Amino acid sequence: MSKYRVTGIFVLLSVAISICSAPASAGEKDLASLLDGVSQIAAPGIPGPLCVFEDGAFPVVAGNIEGARAPVVAAARMGKGRVVAFGHTDYLSGGTLAKNDTGRLMLNAIRWAAGKQTAGENKIGVALYRVAGPQEYLERNGFKTRVIVGGQLAKQLKAIDVLCVYPARVRDEGDLEAMRAYVRSGGGLVAADLGWGWLQLNRGKTLQEDHPGNRLLAPAGIMWADGYLRKTGSSGYVVSGPPSKLLGVNRAIEALQQHENGSAKLNEGEVSQAVSTIAGAIRTVAGGNQQIGSKLGEIRQDKADIIPRRKRPLSKRRSPLGHLILSMQIQDALRLPPEQVQAHPAADDFPGGVPADAKPVTRSLSIDTHIVGWHSTGLYAPPGKLITVEVDQNAENKGLHIRIGAHSDKLWNKETWRRCPEICRRFPIAAQQTRAANAFGGLIYIETPRGNELGTLTVKISGGIETPWYVLGRTDLKRWREDIRNRPGPWAELQTSKVILTVPSKVVRDLDDPKSLMEFWDKVMDSCADLAGWPRERVRPERYCADAQISAGYMHSGYPIMTLLDIIEVLVDKEKLTSNAHGGIWGLFHETGHNHQSRDWTFQGTVEVTVNLFTIYVLENACGLSSEAHPSFTKKARAGKLKRYLEGGAKFEAWKRDPFLALDMYIQMQEAFGWDAFKKVFAEYRNLPAGERPRSDDEKRDQWLVRFSRTVGRNLGPYFQAWGVPTSKTARNSVSELPVWMPKGFPSKEQP
Repeated sequence: MSKYRVTGIFVLLSVAISICSAPASAGEKDLASLLDGVSQIAAPGIPGPLCVFEDGAFPVVAGNIEGARAPVVAAARMGKGRVVAFGHTDYLSGGTLAKNDTGRLMLNAIRWAAGKQTAGENKIGVALYRVAGPQEYLERNGFKTRVIVGGQLAKQLKAIDVLCVYPARVRDEGDLEAMRAYVRSGGGLVAADLGWGWLQLNRGKTLQEDHPGNRLLAPAGIMWADGYLRKTGSSGYVVSGPPSKLLGVNRAIEALQQHENGSAKLNEGEVSQAVSTIAGAIRTVAGGNQQIGSKLGEIRQDKADIIPRRKRPLSKRRSPLGHLILSMQIQDALRLPPEQVQAHPAADDFPGGVPADAKPVTRSLSIDTHIVGWHSTGLYAPPGKLITVEVDQNAENKGLHIRIGAHSDKLWNKETWRRCPEICRRFPIAAQQTRAANAFGGLIYIETPRGNELGTLTVKISGGIETPWYVLGRTDLKRWREDIRNRPGPWAELQTSKVILTVPSKVVRDLDDPKSLMEFWDKVMDSCADLAGWPRERVRPERYCADAQISAGYMHSGYPIMTLLDIIEVLVDKEKLTSNAHGGIWGLFHETGHNHQSRDWTFQGTVEVTVNLFTIYVLENACGLSSEAHPSFTKKARAGKLKRYLEGGAKFEAWKRDPFLALDMYIQMQEAFGWDAFKKVFAEYRNLPAGERPRSDDEKRDQWLVRFSRTVGRNLGPYFQAWGVPTSKTARNSVSELPVWMPKGFPSKEQP
């Protein structure tokens, strides 16, 4: 029987604690104290979610996350003490505390954590551990504060009521232990951190095991989780009453149990919320099943292995238990030592198994470690099978990793899954020989970090299956046609020094001329580089990867650029790429354009606008096609949009909401002054000293007007005014000596 088959009695979460054991009245009283006078708090940057998974912990304020909600503020009792956690570091900054009722919530949190609720009590003493941002605000509101930096922390904490801390700044394990002891003995703690932000700064580490705040507060039942929270109100998170009890893991499990056994009924939204909460805990809490702290109970499952498929996706609303069971299986598969990994049954559906008669090989490759990122190997790791990577001693612990899997998009927060939500694994190369395995299999890569000085490195890989791999300038075409394209691995790669395409092997089996195809793709990359003012030789190749499901949109930019499987035949067909027959080519070049945009000349409302300068330039320069390849940008469509916009008063807010309308403004400039003008302006921005770069949207619009006007020798101030794009009088005056330019027949509009 498969390790992943679910039959008989299934216990999802194995460490049992009593459910809902804390008195409801005490929790309600605590929550009322914290939310007194609070109707909405700020959302600084992009806060992340908190995981609340013990009965002594409870959500305080919630944000939106992919069709559900998750705590952005949570609180708990820990021993004799109390803690309040916030989902962004800026909640301990004076600027954020001044917005909405954020400051009121912070004052409530400190008083509650100190156990002193009334103004008549003694002044509360607050220590700030490596945090100075809220000091003035707290002093102004009657607290005694002082900043401490660690060292003999236990002694320093004796004289204070509440400690405020950024947990990620706690580097010393002794300081962490002093904080734990302080809270357990009756101290108060207010902590602010950001899960996804910490992960970006700590590559290769995990929130479960490495995040200082999670090691500190896990005993209280609160942890910082990965993910992004969206606002629930116009400027932050609305507090309209107590958060749903389903935001706590134990309450969510209890409710789902009752829903399953028929003793209570959840509506569709409540089921989705319960599943979202529990699944978040499965991904967050160290040790997964063994440490979350509760159980779903004895649930009989007579279904076969749970496999999300493209034509039969798995929905968390329609199959909540299946969603949770699969979540747990995947977390197990991602955490097991390589020697214990077995193939997951979903791997055969995606990304795919290997033929039974495919023979593992041993291959040595030279890796230029100055090229940052993923280095292709032409090898595929079968699902659940060990591979071994050997390197020289000087490459140990230098930040190199083995990656198994090209499909790096994570889909955990999607309502439905068309493939398993996480199917890649990375292993640090910390010894001369490293073993690796992935339950889902995948293409094998060697990852190299920035700033390494290893030079050219020889890597020996054993246990992989050969897969189709073409490298422009290196792979012999005759050998490609007779052998390489027929190799058994299910995924293929076509590579140049500028771009790599990752596609199912089936679409290259009949590809006779990869040379011509990849020369075309090099021309695409060179076109983007030329327009952006970049060198044609790249620091690393761009990557395109086709997937059964991606994390955002129909395609998205990044490394790799991700697209769905319906475009795979187009990716490897030069004729289709250079014809009007397939509209998907606009999207391919659009996402490439995003990777070449600069924030210096992309202001609010133009992220989806300036990107299409690259789309159109590639269509014209590499494909020989017109910008009218997109139905929203034909001459007729342009004229209609412009007419309606001008008749509506040429309002900038409307301009920002319509990317193809805004693009027309740029293309009018291109039609008058040519692409060379854009190349010169973009190159000018690229070479700007740091002190001259625009720092705000107002400065971006002003600089764009001035730099373009001076480049073409014409005053575009009236043109910007006619379009309703705001610029300052100072900027317009600075180019007023130049001859005014306006497209023929284009109306002008006075701007104050």
